[in-house]
Amino acid sequence: MKQTALLIVDLQNDYFPGGRWELSNTEAAAAQAAAMLDHFREQKLPVIHVRHEFPTQDAPFFAPDSEGAEIHPSVKNIQGEPVIVKHQINSFKETGLKEVLDESNVGDLVICGAMSHMCIDAVARAAHDLGYNCTVIHDACATLDVAFESVSVPAKQVHAAVMAALDFAYANVISATEFLSKN
Repeated sequence: MKQTALLIVDLQNDYFPGGRWELSNTEAAAAQAAAMLDHFREQKLPVIHVRHEFPTQDAPFFAPDSEGAEIHPSVKNIQGEPVIVKHQINSFKETGLKEVLDESNVGDLVICGAMSHMCIDAVARAAHDLGYNCTVIHDACATLDVAFESVSVPAKQVHAAVMAALDFAYANVISATEFLSKN
């Protein structure tokens, strides 16, 4: 029988207040991710952490061997929980993520983390294309304000647009409360 696994993507120190690339509402998202993490640990279900690290020290954030690139203490991995280090937006690209999931016989993937419009979007779409049933915990994800040409888009709208697109065709997008009440 296929298992359900929790995938926590890029909840790293640089995305939190005082970090080099602070996101909007990261602490609230991390609190929801921590609740999800507690649930998966209690149920003895697989948990996989993904940590982004840029390849050079002159990176804007997540520089190699920096405190900012470390997983935030609120969702820190414990012994036995794999940490996938990635250098790309898509957590599957040039990593062993698929192999880790396959070794644990994962069929359903519950996703949370950052940034909604980049790494969460990319991993959810890739996972779906690889045949995993995906759930994205929207209130356990964070992003930031972005701009395109002369249009500034607040983080809340960036997040909503990405979640709407994922919910349309790639994942079941629900809150942590909704997930935890059913599982």
